[in-house]
Amino acid sequence: MEKEYSSVIKKIVKFISLLIFLYFFLLSISLLSASFKIFGKQFAEELIRTTANPFVGLFIGILATSIIQSSSTTTSMVVCLVAAGSLTIRNAIPIVMGANIGTTVTNTLVAIGHMPRKEEFRRAFSGSTIHDLFNIICVIILFPIELSTRYLERTASFLANKVSHIGSVEITSPIKVIVKPGVHLIKGFFVDFLSIPVKISGVLMLIFAIFLLFFSLIYIVKITRSSVIKRSELIFNKILGKTGLIALIMGCLFTAIVQSSSITTSLLVPMVASGIVNIEQTFPIVLGANLGTTVTAILAALTGNIAALTIAFAHLIFNVTGIIIIYPIKAIRNIPLRIAKFLGEKSAERRIFAIIYVLVVFFLIPGILIFLSRG
Repeated sequence: MEKEYSSVIKKIVKFISLLIFLYFFLLSISLLSASFKIFGKQFAEELIRTTANPFVGLFIGILATSIIQSSSTTTSMVVCLVAAGSLTIRNAIPIVMGANIGTTVTNTLVAIGHMPRKEEFRRAFSGSTIHDLFNIICVIILFPIELSTRYLERTASFLANKVSHIGSVEITSPIKVIVKPGVHLIKGFFVDFLSIPVKISGVLMLIFAIFLLFFSLIYIVKITRSSVIKRSELIFNKILGKTGLIALIMGCLFTAIVQSSSITTSLLVPMVASGIVNIEQTFPIVLGANLGTTVTAILAALTGNIAALTIAFAHLIFNVTGIIIIYPIKAIRNIPLRIAKFLGEKSAERRIFAIIYVLVVFFLIPGILIFLSRG
């Protein structure tokens, strides 16, 4: 009887510990975004404002979103500029495509948190880059189609005009409600209590966020590896093993509720790292997350603002079209999966490869192409 009681207490303690470290993990993700916004938002806004053509717009979308760690912020800037007449819908849509790629940098940075443990890191990096690869492949396919046919612009404009009279629906993210006070407290500590200049506070917040991310990831994986939490593996396998459609719907609904695809995909990374799920199981969840983040944008834009609605619908149609092209046929679906596994293997062999990948894909290539286009 005493042993059973002790076992129950241990399970409760482990579960509470997991919730605490999950909170720290989510707080670190929000702090990363907040700190990048402090010293990168103005630069990102200037980049978007000077978009000259669709090709440049695509890479501006990648770079701007990678800097500020938020596709929602990038999209909001785009909507404001379109509404003000400073940016055309034609040039705005490629920025949103680029933002779809740029937002995946968050979960790739989360994977780097697993770097000290080789096998864990291999799984984590594969699990995170599947999101990058899907969005990159979608852009490779759909960007030239959009340039030649304006398929996204025309379809999105048609839908926006049809539903613009419907009132907007406001959804409050429970995770943002829980995490926001922590972000304000830490920001207030550096800026108000210590009276540190805002830009330097941003750097200190970034360092603290990275430390908190590494710290929380270590303990999340430790707890999820234990025999008590291992039961969750059976539950996930039972739910996700049936059909990819269920996983896709789950990803869409969860993201619509939390209002952030980065939160959904970043939460999946430690689960893949600890072996609870594999990337084949998480792939449809990631696709659902891509859809979920556009659903909330559409609901929020149903205010009669045609610019906001058109951008939101273009984002949705882009993701839906990508899923229809890539996911149903196994041979095509396996392309991003195989590349993700290859990247995971290479990164596990040489850890520096992961750092180079992030710098080259999200910052160096977009930055060089933007610079050359203006030269």
